[in-house]
Amino acid sequence: MGSARYLVIILGWLSVVLGVAGIFLPLLPTTPFILLAAWCFSRSSPTFHNWLISHPKLGPIVDTWSNGGGLPIKVRNRIIIVMWASMILSMLLIAKVWSAVLLAAIGTSVTIYIMRRPVIY
Repeated sequence: MGSARYLVIILGWLSVVLGVAGIFLPLLPTTPFILLAAWCFSRSSPTFHNWLISHPKLGPIVDTWSNGGGLPIKVRNRIIIVMWASMILSMLLIAKVWSAVLLAAIGTSVTIYIMRRPVIY
């Protein structure tokens, strides 16, 4: 189980890097990457998880989500647009009916889940 733990930690740090990059790059969403990092760290490293939730800029993202709070509407819309753009690109690149159906089902499920979350205006 040790090597799986390290892979989850690496995924967590990769998510933090992408999330921070998303602060400066308009099409790269910050929130989903920071939430993924929080999930990864919560299952692999209490030290890194505590660092993330205590961070003055990144911690409030995790705190708002964890407490059932909403997403800013611009963030929610950006998440959905980037997710669907990447899924459509994947569908076109893979060009298999089964993968398009699977990706469409996943995208629809995630979209419904995100749309049901409260929105911060």
